[in-house]
Amino acid sequence: QVQLVEPGGGLVQAGGSLRVSCEASRRTARTYAMGWFRQAPGKGREFVAVITWSGDSTDYGDSVKGRFTISRDNAKNTVSLQMNSLKPEDTAIYYCAAKSSWAPLLNLKNENEYDYWGQGTQVTVSS
Repeated sequence: QVQLVEPGGGLVQAGGSLRVSCEASRRTARTYAMGWFRQAPGKGREFVAVITWSGDSTDYGDSVKGRFTISRDNAKNTVSLQMNSLKPEDTAIYYCAAKSSWAPLLNLKNENEYDYWGQGTQVTVSS
């Protein structure tokens, strides 16, 4: 069992930056991949980014490519999402997720692949 907690989040102006983190209750090195998803009001959950346990493979949603960077620190059991050049449309609840076993990177864009989820953290970008 892995419990995920996402401290951080908050309010930022458009064009600004924010970093959200995900803390796991046990060694994240035992998880194959860690991902971030987001859900805006009235919309479905959207894939944001994923990173494999070694950190050598990452993927991003089209809407955040070039602006967001995912990273992980297995020694600290954390995964972080650095968000730059934020836009009002980035406003959403951001969720951290963990995948226990191997899956093709492409599949990890699908929320149904993940075994554990955090409670979410609100990110609001004002215009």
